[in-house]
Amino acid sequence: MKKLIGLIIVLISIAAAIIIIQQLISKEPSITNSPAPVQQKAWIGPDLNTDPSIKGNERASILYGHDLIAHTSKYFGPKGILSKITNGMNCQNCHLNAGNQPWGNNYGAVYSTYPKYRDRSGSIETIYKRVSDCMQRSLNGMAIDSNSKEFIAIFAYIQWLGKDVKKGEKPIGAGIEKIAYLNRAADPKKGRAIYIATCQICHGNNGQGQMLATKKEYAYPPVWGENSYNDGAGLYRISNLAGYIKNNMPFLKTSHASPALTNEACWDVAAFINSMPRPHMNQSMDWPSISKKPIDYPFGPYADSFSELQHKYGPFQEMIASAKH
Repeated sequence: MKKLIGLIIVLISIAAAIIIIQQLISKEPSITNSPAPVQQKAWIGPDLNTDPSIKGNERASILYGHDLIAHTSKYFGPKGILSKITNGMNCQNCHLNAGNQPWGNNYGAVYSTYPKYRDRSGSIETIYKRVSDCMQRSLNGMAIDSNSKEFIAIFAYIQWLGKDVKKGEKPIGAGIEKIAYLNRAADPKKGRAIYIATCQICHGNNGQGQMLATKKEYAYPPVWGENSYNDGAGLYRISNLAGYIKNNMPFLKTSHASPALTNEACWDVAAFINSMPRPHMNQSMDWPSISKKPIDYPFGPYADSFSELQHKYGPFQEMIASAKH
């Protein structure tokens, strides 16, 4: 009798254990009840076609500003209808989709962050100063009048593009991405091979670009030579050019989410492009405090003992480590 009772107790215990195990198995892990992390999206500018708030003269000015950015050479290039003061490139050739392309050197944070102090000039800069710099450096030309109808339109367009960005903020995807430094110097020779295989089809074997049939503006801009950006332009710093290439080149075949080239390839092809001849700009007034020069600014003097060659191509890790001591 005692053996039978003991057996019954054992069977009951086993059944209870099975029930508990089944309950544990059927219960979903608590992690699945947590909300998925919110993925932050890159800035996307407004669309004039779907913005009913912009009307009348304001809309006309913004549309004109857009056209000036997209077709700068039409107005100010060598065959410009207003004046002939630039190299024939369009602002859009560097600021993709008229400054509205995420990670494409866009204008997403311009209105929200200007006026602001910039170390390059050692002064507070306005949007006019920023636009003027682009015309003098990237377009290797002259600035337009700040009181002109054209600048007023460009300002209106930039303001409208950034109207939904809070003052003082820089949204994700604004400007150019800073990609990781290499642990070696960027190599123009390796970059040349990448350029020939990947870039030459659009930008030409001599970096001359391709013009539209009108011969008044570029479909694909020159990346070196007399009609390209001068050595005072922001893209002459290879960190800027490498980040720009990573997210945008080859054109229409890459994106931030799906880059076509590795970081290493981007650094090398940027080194090759910026090793080629281009117009020179007098930059003697830039960087009044030499200690504020970016690590890849290619012209001395410097506050450290590293050479111009290393400041241009790297390796940069050694300079970064030195600056921390």
